Amino acid sequence: MARFEGRVALVTGGARGQGRSHAVRLAAEGADVAVVDVCRQFDSVQYAMSTPDDLAETEKLVREHGRQFLGIQADVRDVEQVEAAVRQVEQQFGGIDLVCANAGILPSTGPHAQRLEAWYDTVATNLSGVFFTLRAVTPGMVERGRGGAIVITGSTSSFRGVAYKTEMLNPGHMAYGAAKSGVLSLMRNYAMALGRYGIRVNTVVPAGVDTPMISNEFFSRDLQADAPPGWMANVMEHGPVQPGDISDAVLFLLSEQAKYVTGTALPVDMGTLLV
Repeated sequence: MARFEGRVALVTGGARGQGRSHAVRLAAEGADVAVVDVCRQFDSVQYAMSTPDDLAETEKLVREHGRQFLGIQADVRDVEQVEAAVRQVEQQFGGIDLVCANAGILPSTGPHAQRLEAWYDTVATNLSGVFFTLRAVTPGMVERGRGGAIVITGSTSSFRGVAYKTEMLNPGHMAYGAAKSGVLSLMRNYAMALGRYGIRVNTVVPAGVDTPMISNEFFSRDLQADAPPGWMANVMEHGPVQPGDISDAVLFLLSEQAKYVTGTALPVDMGTLLV
């Protein structure tokens, strides 16, 4: 029997990248999947963000596994849109068992990053969006009494600074680190309060992942090109991992194999945090 047979999963930021990988892998292991993604460009973000076509591709890949799919274009910065999306998922599927609070942006390059708008958009997406998601899904998960699991996408920036030049002390880049640190507090508090209901809450902590967030001309030119030796080094001497490598850890944390794991930040970082 597949690990998630009969379960319903909600993935935010699932139109592409890590979120798409999580959604498709969950479907491959038996879950019906709902994806929430903004599918439009923010003025504060220099690289191209997800599109409705990306969401349609995720739907195609999920349905190829014979699972039900619900795609919702919604902005996690807006609490009312998040609450409406969760209600829609609950109405269609009868409830939510598994949650990947994954939506995030990294507006760290170009003139966009220097604007205060980049701070507000990043904190609203990467921190408030996680809180709004957890706040919206928790009542239904508790009421159903079936337990469940939540995984938040953190970052090695949850634990360490990466700014090697003053230009990186910009609103977008600073907001990214601050938000990724903040989600650890959300994780710990929700894990403490929800444990009695059999609901586990953990964080996965990736290092560099080969997605459009860092695999773009702006990141390569403005951050990697003049980085000092050893910047973002890891003990395995490996470059960015693939989204599926993070999905391996996420699915473990969501599964019964991790039934006694809660309140934990699991690094999938090739030893970056050791350096």
